[in-house]
Amino acid sequence: MFLMDIMISLILMILLIICVLVGVA
Repeated sequence: MFLMDIMISLILMILLIICVLVGVA
């Protein structure tokens, strides 16, 4: 369960970073 939370958090952070990069680009 704990690992699932970490993986979900990492995926959300990666998606957020991609959105920021796309917005800047």
